[in-house]
Amino acid sequence: MKAAAKQSMKPRETFEEEYRAALYKYAAHGGEAALGRAYELGRRAIAEKKSLMEIASLHHQALHGMLSDAGEPARGKEVLAAAADFLAEILSPFEMAQRGVQDAVAALRQFNETLEEEIKRIAYGVHDDAGQILVAVHLALADVARELPERQKEQVGRIEELLQQVEGQLRRYSHELRPTVLDDLGWIPAIRFLAEGVSKRAHLVIRVKTTIAGRLPGAVETALYRIVQEVLTNAAKHAKATSGWIPTITVSAPRSRIMCAISRSVRDANESITSIAVTSTITARERNLTTCCTSPMRSRLRSASERAA
Repeated sequence: MKAAAKQSMKPRETFEEEYRAALYKYAAHGGEAALGRAYELGRRAIAEKKSLMEIASLHHQALHGMLSDAGEPARGKEVLAAAADFLAEILSPFEMAQRGVQDAVAALRQFNETLEEEIKRIAYGVHDDAGQILVAVHLALADVARELPERQKEQVGRIEELLQQVEGQLRRYSHELRPTVLDDLGWIPAIRFLAEGVSKRAHLVIRVKTTIAGRLPGAVETALYRIVQEVLTNAAKHAKATSGWIPTITVSAPRSRIMCAISRSVRDANESITSIAVTSTITARERNLTTCCTSPMRSRLRSASERAA
């Protein structure tokens, strides 16, 4: 019992120590059990968040020591072959994890594509179907109003005003879900249209500066549009608490790259403008899209834009 107690109190070997010991054992004796130990070390490496660079460096150091002790060239070749098998086995959990991530990304791509299609269907339905129904209601009220006394015509007129407000709200909701201009003309006209709408509703000055024209892959345009939409929505909310905000959307194409920078400035009492910070920067190169922005937006952008990669 005392021996068991001492054994249980023995500190656990570090990953580096256990790696070297397992590699030496496999190179000396081989066997499936040693390879199984390599696989378990690979799982431990993932759990301890070891990078592939760390694994490669550790393997190189251990192999260098083993080759120094090998002596004969023939033994050195055996050590190299055993080390290659050991490294392949220890990296197999990383490969499995990567495949799992790829499957998750593929599912997320499909989910985003389905979500965008559903948003498009609802937006177009609100814009077209509901719009046609409201037009029919306006015509029916006009026919009814012709046969009514003047006082009741005024009541019908007030009803038509309310219907016009409903029509305006439905049109705005349709455009916010997915504006037709995004599909017809592209993301640059779409963010101009978006900025104009947010500016009117929030009484906020929004600048859109662009030096490029042309279209991008659909998934990239949608991802960029959603990022700008989220930032402008947040800007409109914060503008109520902070006066003098001036959001600026700048789109440029340095070195064959598409860059969209969203910044905000504050106008002080002397009417001078001071730049505060860049909120987010999105860069699209060829069909690949990367981002440097806040975490929620980064997640949304990556999942949407992976479709274009």
